[in-house]
Amino acid sequence: MDNFSRTQSTRKTVIPTRGGVVAAQHRRAAEVGAAVLEAGGDAVDAAVATSFAIGVVEPWMSGVAGGGAMTIWRAAEGKAYTVNYGMRSPGALDPADYPLARGGGQKVDLFTWAAVEGDRNVQGATAIAVPGVVAGMDLAHGRYGRLPWKDLLQPAVGLAQQGLLVDWFSSLLTTSCARSLAVDPDAARMFLDDGRWPIVGGWTSVCDRHLDQTALAATLARIAEGGAREFYQGDVAHMLVKDVQAKGGCLSEADLRAYRAEIAPALAIPYRGGQVYAAPGLTAGPTFKQCIELLSDSLAPGANGPDARSYVAYAKALDAGYRSRLSNLGDAEAPGAPSCTTHFCVVDREGNMCAVTQTLLSVFGSRVVSPSTGVLMNNGIMWFDPEPGKPNSLAPGKRCLMNVCPVVGETAAGARFALGASGGRKIMGAVLQLTSFLMDHGLTLEQAFHCQRIDMSGGPEVTADSTLPADVIEALQKVFKTVRAKRTFFPYSFACPSGVMRADGMNMGCTEIMSPLGDAVVQASVFPEGPR
Repeated sequence: MDNFSRTQSTRKTVIPTRGGVVAAQHRRAAEVGAAVLEAGGDAVDAAVATSFAIGVVEPWMSGVAGGGAMTIWRAAEGKAYTVNYGMRSPGALDPADYPLARGGGQKVDLFTWAAVEGDRNVQGATAIAVPGVVAGMDLAHGRYGRLPWKDLLQPAVGLAQQGLLVDWFSSLLTTSCARSLAVDPDAARMFLDDGRWPIVGGWTSVCDRHLDQTALAATLARIAEGGAREFYQGDVAHMLVKDVQAKGGCLSEADLRAYRAEIAPALAIPYRGGQVYAAPGLTAGPTFKQCIELLSDSLAPGANGPDARSYVAYAKALDAGYRSRLSNLGDAEAPGAPSCTTHFCVVDREGNMCAVTQTLLSVFGSRVVSPSTGVLMNNGIMWFDPEPGKPNSLAPGKRCLMNVCPVVGETAAGARFALGASGGRKIMGAVLQLTSFLMDHGLTLEQAFHCQRIDMSGGPEVTADSTLPADVIEALQKVFKTVRAKRTFFPYSFACPSGVMRADGMNMGCTEIMSPLGDAVVQASVFPEGPR
């Protein structure tokens, strides 16, 4: 049962173009990336600029204190690479500082780990891991970028100087975390009124309030001038560490100096006469590979779109994939967790592509702001199981296990695409289904993003879009316990994807149709009146 309209319809338009396209969860960040393409930058340049900009306009999802992964398609080489810039636990972390709560029980935020005394692994400075976004963007830019680093960061600096305009959606997200944000005085100062109430937009009037992000603007300006070295070894590093340690965290300057992003060939997966490239390592990429290989045997391709047999095949593949993932990798995320990640995709005029997923982990991360830098910090320590002896147990200097799943691919007909999503454990299933829609059923990008999806990400039941036909629901119910859910903008019962595609020399992009901020933007010269 729900209270929503049964007649309202939401759609997004896909515009084919010969110009580059950026599809992101926030329109203003996509516009920044599209402007970089217009200035002669390639897909990686646009991805770098979009990454820093989206950390300003979507601060609750990502930022320079986050981590993630980027899968890159290099058209001239005909090869795909993945840059992994996931977070790590600090070297001085002591698992004994995270005692299990007396009386037992589970902490259900993003993961159903055993509860820790005082939620020290979830909120506050003790939950902060070593961030990787700046190193990841620096590595990608150093390998494949064209434009100067400083120029790519200037738009983010400008956005932070203006401060994020408070709208109804940001108000909604802030309200959902207001109690947690109020615990940290600096987070409260940035996001709350009088340290208690959310800064909210008007209901019947236009809101002209902006967040004060001037300290963040100064930090971004330092990184623009000094490069990644400034963040990991310079004044910014010193200020971050000083602030985090003053609040009880163990992040050190040695942790920052030692951090390195990694680049490697993407995981190549032949499928339906085409190829998909996924992120390897401690991401959802290996599980994606397992699932799509299962679909090779269990799903019958068809030109009329997915039918009941298709959705049952998706559910079975995801069920098997997550059973393996949860038992072997120790990831046991709660199915009802809110989305707390961002994703964007880029395609340039030459056909280069980037699929980028990055995160602070929880919504608003650790809910701790470094006052000297204006940076909202991650809570990456929550990625680890606090119980010892598990595959993903908490330990010092350890890489975090991520659910990110940025992919690029090519259909048998030669169309190329880049896909990814936010939404925690729901990410991989969404990317799997969108890939199948394109490669098994021949849907256009617009059709694929408007097509109903299911979610089955390790729990005992399937969550099915309530608008799926009755025969699909009945077929799912014969195999799994099935619940219906409305596709809405809050909360997301399904992941929030973004994607781009290149077919017959034309580029296009789309974002989750229910995302009120997400959009695909074309570089301006294609539309003289400005980017769309």
